[in-house]
Amino acid sequence: MEWIDCHNHLQDPRLMANLDSVLEHARTAGVSRLLCNGSAESDWEDVLKLAQAHREVMPSFGLHPWYVHGRSPQWRQRLETFLDRFPAAVGEIGLDRWIETRNEPEQEAVFREQLRLARRRQLPATIHCLRAWGWLMDVLREEGPFPAGFVIHAYGGSTELIKPLAEWGAYFSFAGTVLETKRERAREALRQVPADRLLLETDAPDLLPPEAFRPHVLRCPEGKPLNEPGNMAAIGRGIAALRGVPEEQMAETVWENAGRLFRTVWK
Repeated sequence: MEWIDCHNHLQDPRLMANLDSVLEHARTAGVSRLLCNGSAESDWEDVLKLAQAHREVMPSFGLHPWYVHGRSPQWRQRLETFLDRFPAAVGEIGLDRWIETRNEPEQEAVFREQLRLARRRQLPATIHCLRAWGWLMDVLREEGPFPAGFVIHAYGGSTELIKPLAEWGAYFSFAGTVLETKRERAREALRQVPADRLLLETDAPDLLPPEAFRPHVLRCPEGKPLNEPGNMAAIGRGIAALRGVPEEQMAETVWENAGRLFRTVWK
């Protein structure tokens, strides 16, 4: 049984400081593919080096809405250069109204530009959406279609949005936080996603799952617990139970879906 972690940030300094043990924990748990998402110009080179050095790491390069303001004038050309070097997924990109200081027109312009880049290169995209669902739907409706597909990571939208998003090519990825009993809205969305559009992730080092689903926990210097890709198997077992399917079936479903969506980067 093999698992894939469809969204993480291995390049985060908190994980890089313990990279050997992080990767070993993942291998031991049967997590044999890890999609590592770049978020800013400053980390794209680290993501590429991780993918080049470790067969299980698959790269994705994008400009996250949190880092749009600090981009260089050459950001898009630099992004194209990384995609030339490795035809990866485009992400993490998206829209965010959770951050207090933001320039929404700037966010949207950068998001649209990256969506068009993904479509032109026939690459999938990994989308971040936080408190911006109506905004996201408007942009996707105007920018579609997306023949290479896209994934909304750590899906937090309503069940009502699943059908139209799926018709536009969406896959829906769920993190271990859906296992928290208080997240009934997310659990209901998880149950409603079609099996052929379901993906799972850790979002390591963030979105730490409940204690019962985290056999591997790093701690940063100040003592805060951190998530690891090695928790993917435990998270997968928990989500399989929520969906009412055997864990082997869940692992196989996610593996097939990820291979179909991320075919350009699959190793």
